[in-house]
Amino acid sequence: MAVITLNPLRSRGTISKNIYGHFSEHLGRCIYQGLYVGEGSSVPNVRGIRTAAVEALKKIGVPVLRWPGGCFADEYHWQDGIGPKEGRRRMVNTNWGGVVEDNSFGTHEFMDLCEQVGCDAYINANVGSGTVREMAEWLEYLNSDGDSTVVQARRANGRKDSWGVKYWGVGNESWGCGGNMRPEYYADVYRRYQTYCRTYGDHKPFRIACGASNGDYHWTEVLMREAARYMDGLSLHYYTLCGDTWEQKGSATEFTVEDYYKTLKRAAFMEELVSGHDAVMSRYDPEKRIGLVVDEWGTWYDVEPGTNPGFLFQQNTMRDAMVAAITLNIFNRHCDRVIMANLAQTVNVLQSVLLTEGDQVVLTPTYHVFDLYQAHQGGREVDCFLQTDSTGTEQWSLDQLTASASEKNGKYTVTVANLDAEKPSELRLTGIRAEKACARVLSGEIHEKNDFGASPLAIRPLEVRLSEAGDVCLTLPACSVAEITLS
Repeated sequence: MAVITLNPLRSRGTISKNIYGHFSEHLGRCIYQGLYVGEGSSVPNVRGIRTAAVEALKKIGVPVLRWPGGCFADEYHWQDGIGPKEGRRRMVNTNWGGVVEDNSFGTHEFMDLCEQVGCDAYINANVGSGTVREMAEWLEYLNSDGDSTVVQARRANGRKDSWGVKYWGVGNESWGCGGNMRPEYYADVYRRYQTYCRTYGDHKPFRIACGASNGDYHWTEVLMREAARYMDGLSLHYYTLCGDTWEQKGSATEFTVEDYYKTLKRAAFMEELVSGHDAVMSRYDPEKRIGLVVDEWGTWYDVEPGTNPGFLFQQNTMRDAMVAAITLNIFNRHCDRVIMANLAQTVNVLQSVLLTEGDQVVLTPTYHVFDLYQAHQGGREVDCFLQTDSTGTEQWSLDQLTASASEKNGKYTVTVANLDAEKPSELRLTGIRAEKACARVLSGEIHEKNDFGASPLAIRPLEVRLSEAGDVCLTLPACSVAEITLS
């Protein structure tokens, strides 16, 4: 039997709601046909924004949404996306598929989307091909209530009051598609650009510097050494691949049991990455004032056959649900440093939570994991000691269970995943005396998925048993993710 021992006296602090953030880029069908269908569409919408997508994102409590990229951010010029749609500049999206971008979804539309969902906006500014003035005026356009020409333009475009956008990324992947910069060079560029992230009224920007890819600890070292005093957050990007190269990343739906465990083992590498970057950051910031922002994470497979290779459309199976559970548990347990994360990407791209086709919307297994985990948002992290068997193959072995816990208003939430592809797990929760307990679970065969016309995967109740000592006992099905609530 596996055992989770809760210790309410030990905590790493509050789990930021923004750990459950998402990412929407002008890539494939994420924005167009996904979140935005246009005002003239027969698909139900409010000012062009797909109503079903808004309702689905509201249901899982999406706290923050990152936009417009990604690699697209460093080719995006915000003034092309404001004003009457018929006069907006057209461009070719050279990063993603070579399609024409007509800029019909711009700043006002994105802020409308955030207001409809009820989430905060996280704007990624163009450093790669933009200018300091361009970024500064975008911030002014969004946050100032003065009487400048920039603000007058916003009012002429239909928005009287400022939005007060807090989160600002200064460049994206500046070590790659955002400019192929060396860390020493980017550190100086960042210091320059962030100087012009002005505070307007009460709207003080939270400045996020472009951080490392994967285990590039040298990048983190240089940024912290040269620019820590000027930043509030530092980003990190890590994608989970099944294949061994970027050219052969593996199929999203056709994989072996060994591939399944290989993918989960690589997802669990996030623990080492967060711990390693935290250790570097702590040498310069022992008080942990600067947050680690994992603003791109998730699985990345080969695109679905017959789709545009630049659109990054992939299906989503129970394997992806396991990756999400592993990763979110890691972020919860490191909430003293990880203050935001953004799954890539929200709709129709990579490990999305929604798939769309015409007026249809599919909730992926990953969507249901975010539903099961949303009670952690704003909770106090609670130490949980996990005793579990191992699972996997000889080469790709890992713990059978992964878990995290939090407390809010006297109620405890434990999220746990059984990673074994075949075997259920008996589990006992101890450490606190529970008077009441209930549980919800998502489970299925490792290849199982939701698709248009057939969505068998959904959250269902899970039976729990209370012992005389107040321990909670239950059986976790194979390949499952559960939320257990105790009070």
